[in-house]
Amino acid sequence: MDIQYWLSLFAEQAQQTSAVEWVAVIFGVTEVLLARRNHILLYPAGIISTVLIAYIMFDSKLYAEALLNAYYLIMSVYGWIHWARRRNEPALPITHTQGKEWAVVVLIAGLGWAVLYGTLSHYTDAHYPTWDAWVSSTAWAGMWLLARRKVENWLLLNLSNLFAVPLLFYKALPMMACLTIFLFIIAVLGYFDWRKKAVKTVRNREFS
Repeated sequence: MDIQYWLSLFAEQAQQTSAVEWVAVIFGVTEVLLARRNHILLYPAGIISTVLIAYIMFDSKLYAEALLNAYYLIMSVYGWIHWARRRNEPALPITHTQGKEWAVVVLIAGLGWAVLYGTLSHYTDAHYPTWDAWVSSTAWAGMWLLARRKVENWLLLNLSNLFAVPLLFYKALPMMACLTIFLFIIAVLGYFDWRKKAVKTVRNREFS
């Protein structure tokens, strides 16, 4: 592997990065940092980042990822309202995914991919419908687990991130790729943190 070539390619792409992409990355990083502090301002930061990323993805003909970010926008607005109303109430316990829940995950990822791929390949000018659909469908499955506070949500989200990074680099969106790498790292940390909390939940139930 020619590291010098990839570094020079990244530098070249970074110089061509639009102001919109830079702003989206800044607010995306801000959202993650605020989320780790459990601060409600993560939602307005996330809304700004999501709107801009949806525009960038649509402009790059990654329509499934644009749709995914539109969903993120809806969930951010919902989360902001829900947090403001119930932030003093205890959250759902963090637990592991069980058998029937895995069946739902497979259904969401599989059916979601089939629907997105069929739509993108037949009704749009998407450049990479197979890959684009897979990134979004696995993220949908991960978000379903996240809403249910399941440890394995981080695994599904990182499966999506793993495929998204090379796609974003190939589409000459290096800052979006770097943001996704950053999210990948945060998701790895989140997985181990939630796994510890899930063990604690089980122990509390055993002694209650």
